[in-house]
Amino acid sequence: MNRLPIRVVGIGLLLVSTLLSASQNQDAMDIIEQAEQAAYYAGDNGRSEARMLIVDGQGRKQMRQFTIFRQDRTDELGADSGNQDMLVFFSRPSEVKGMVFRVEKYSDLNTDDNRWLYLPALDLVKRIAAGDKRTSFVGSHFFYEDVSGRSTEEDTFTIVEETTTHYVLKAIPKYPQTVEFAYYMVSIDKSTFIPTTIDFFDESDTNYRRVEALTVEAIQGYHTVVRSKVTDFATGGYTLMEFRGVEYNLALPSDLFTERSLRVPPRALLN
Repeated sequence: MNRLPIRVVGIGLLLVSTLLSASQNQDAMDIIEQAEQAAYYAGDNGRSEARMLIVDGQGRKQMRQFTIFRQDRTDELGADSGNQDMLVFFSRPSEVKGMVFRVEKYSDLNTDDNRWLYLPALDLVKRIAAGDKRTSFVGSHFFYEDVSGRSTEEDTFTIVEETTTHYVLKAIPKYPQTVEFAYYMVSIDKSTFIPTTIDFFDESDTNYRRVEALTVEAIQGYHTVVRSKVTDFATGGYTLMEFRGVEYNLALPSDLFTERSLRVPPRALLN
């Protein structure tokens, strides 16, 4: 029987392996892009009331209450551009009342998202540097990036497991010097494409942080996370966040997502 030279067989196997890897990466990107749409782009815009319970490693508790507005931006032809505006108005407790978090989010990896925090006690608009997006969001275990979303273009995704209910993907950052993690594992519900668990690992493969979607409900036809949790395994602390009064596709004022709203909140929309 004729046999192919080992070198040719090896090249053939390498080619097949490369093609399979490319196909899997494409499938992984399809999945993660659907997950991003489900988690951060439901409807053309949205509004919700939110409450965070922050518990540190010693069991001490803090609370934050706020209202979130989000709106997708369209391009010059009126199509969804993938860019997004967000405003977060804090109402409780007294030490954060009047604070406003504003985000201009861009789908283009080459354009950094813009983030600002208005501090009413100082009448100061503080710009949040791109390098600070993975720092604590107003003292909680959530990061600024958890709230506004991380671009799918910042990581390389591969499918590592598929169960009857979930896809499990591994994400490796393209620019590791900009983040504190070596990689993360994300489980995505097949029926809703909502990411249900995201585990972050350091270079020693230690799982030090987890983001979870605890409760998902269908609201106006959109699968919506209404209860989530971030756990810091290193300290034992965690933050619970609950959403109420979620609404989509509202008639929001055209000037809502501007710098003016930082100092002059839309009272009629917040009551």
